[in-house]
Amino acid sequence: MPAQNDSSIESKIDNILSQLTIEEKVAMCHAQSKFSSPGVARLGIPELWMSDGPHGVRGEINWDDWGYAGWTNDYATAFPALTCLAATFNPDLSKEYGNAVSEEALYREKDVLLGPGVNIYRTPLNGRNFEYMGEDPYLASKMVVPYIHGVQQNGVAACLKHYVLNNQEVWRNKVNVKISDRALYEIYMPAFKAGVQEGKVWSIMGAYNKFEGQYCCHNERLLNKILKEDWAFDGAVITDWGGATNTKEAALYGLDLEMGSHSDGLTVSAKYAYDYYYLANPYLEMLKSGEVPISTLDNKVRRILRLMFRTTMNPNRGFGVMNNQEHLDVARKIGGEGIVLLKNEGNFFPIDPVKNITIAIIGENATKQLTPGGGSSELKAKDEVSPLRGIKERFKNAEIIHAMGYNSGPPQYGKVIPPKLDNDSLKTAAISAAKQADLVLFIGGLNKNHYQDCEGGDRLDYGLPFGQDELLDEVVKANPNTGVILISGNAVEMPWLGKIKGLMQAWFLGSQSGHAIADVISGEVNPSGKLPFTFPVKLEDNAAHYYGEISYPGIDYEQEYKEDILVGYRWHDTKKIKPQFAFGHGLSYTEFQLFNLEINSNKFEKGQAITLSCSVQNTGQRPGAEVIQVYVGKNKSKVPRALKELKGFKKIFLEPGATENVEIAFNTNDLAFYDESISDWSLEEGSYTVYVGNASDNVSRTFKIRIK
Repeated sequence: MPAQNDSSIESKIDNILSQLTIEEKVAMCHAQSKFSSPGVARLGIPELWMSDGPHGVRGEINWDDWGYAGWTNDYATAFPALTCLAATFNPDLSKEYGNAVSEEALYREKDVLLGPGVNIYRTPLNGRNFEYMGEDPYLASKMVVPYIHGVQQNGVAACLKHYVLNNQEVWRNKVNVKISDRALYEIYMPAFKAGVQEGKVWSIMGAYNKFEGQYCCHNERLLNKILKEDWAFDGAVITDWGGATNTKEAALYGLDLEMGSHSDGLTVSAKYAYDYYYLANPYLEMLKSGEVPISTLDNKVRRILRLMFRTTMNPNRGFGVMNNQEHLDVARKIGGEGIVLLKNEGNFFPIDPVKNITIAIIGENATKQLTPGGGSSELKAKDEVSPLRGIKERFKNAEIIHAMGYNSGPPQYGKVIPPKLDNDSLKTAAISAAKQADLVLFIGGLNKNHYQDCEGGDRLDYGLPFGQDELLDEVVKANPNTGVILISGNAVEMPWLGKIKGLMQAWFLGSQSGHAIADVISGEVNPSGKLPFTFPVKLEDNAAHYYGEISYPGIDYEQEYKEDILVGYRWHDTKKIKPQFAFGHGLSYTEFQLFNLEINSNKFEKGQAITLSCSVQNTGQRPGAEVIQVYVGKNKSKVPRALKELKGFKKIFLEPGATENVEIAFNTNDLAFYDESISDWSLEEGSYTVYVGNASDNVSRTFKIRIK
């Protein structure tokens, strides 16, 4: 799509600002419905329409409440969750994802897609982890930029969220986060910074929580200082829905557009109608009285108009497409490439799809619709292929026996609805099915019910819900030839891991879920996904939980990130706590060998490029892909450091027997730490160790280098 000239846009904005009344300007700074803000009809300025994302375009919501409008033409393609996208370690695929989802947004005449999310995976209890890109800031940064480019190339704005430290759902509207500047800048900020400076994102959504005692949706330091001054963000800051809490702070501290603030939207006289938002009549009164300067208003409207010129007022914008085969193909490809093979004892996987065998498919997630539910990312998929359906269509020669095994009840935002079916009877039927089969595929995990992978409430414990751990024990006793397909956006406890033959992490895969899973189970697709976060053995092994209640979820709405920079594998490596499965881990149906590992020097200066090279050979019998990962650690640092940190990766696809040379480069400046004594980045001189391998816990070779 041809871009508009920036100087031309700014000139047009100046002209419009001169014609707008103060009342019209204020009206543009707040919602007029659940998902739109007003334009100015007399000047031909259109409304601005938004849609929840980032996994697809949400079904149409009523004007004034959260009910669905009941349209029959708002079915969408459901794409895999962003955890799955992150697990692909494939930035090219991320751009395909962004392009496809924005084409659907464009078809639905949406101007702002509310995503992607890049909050860091801090605890496996967070209900919204499935919407994010894992625990590592480098991985999230590299994956989010092409997603943004893919979305915005079609004239739809990405809305990067939730800025920042929105890392739990419990108390999300109240908790005040205390964190060191080092952890803020090194762990929780980089993906947002990359989205702004490299992705050139057009809008950002503030977070619900507080930082330094001030709500993130109007936070002087986060928005005015860091985002708009230091990072030179020129887009619009949008609240999370209901994220504004104070008119004067909203006026002064960086918020541009207020959405969702407890309005029933029925009449102007209603207590919480749209004209009584914080940035509505109360703001207008402050402006007229001189309590806040008019310059704050002009800056907000300028940013909103800039967003409009890039989207709804862009004459070069196309029309989009919806639910086409190309989008389904993208969803299926991402799903297949993101599935992670965690365990494969005795080559349990792949399963030959032409064999005449009996397969017992056990577990509610084999048939449960998983595109609805989960909160704001729920989708109205035109067709969701269940795992059971996908396996049946692929394994045509097999006899497929299905047993539900357990029942979780229907998904409902904000509350748990008890299941109607008797779980004891379901368990008995499952055990009977297991005894009749040659092999068992247990398809369980979490779902998008409240207190599972769902907005508005964190998980209550680390184990599998609905009695699955006990059920799985009984199933394995009945048939030891059992593999597990874990569908979730989070790590789970695995007391049964030593008893099963195979394990796949399959995520929430959207419309093509069943086909993507069947592709990998059958071997048509060789698994190449890598874990974007660590699976601890037990919850207390996770850094956020190690320090007790003050660290998670907080005490009296006050919380301290006591683990500091040691998030995920940084914690496990540094504290020598063995994980269940490490960050970056993922098996294949073929074998890869790394050799000829070299580094371009062993002495470097500040600002110099470090280049790792190696040869990768597929020594097995199947085409496949490997992810080469490069980590770096500082030896004898003057500040506490993680043992190592991801600084580069490369995914490479190889035919059997093929060899390819790979180079991974980064700059010595990428090894700097955030020095709180100078409030800036500092690169230490001295000795570093470079680690090269295919997982954070599987290093093929190390190099010692010096920086002077």
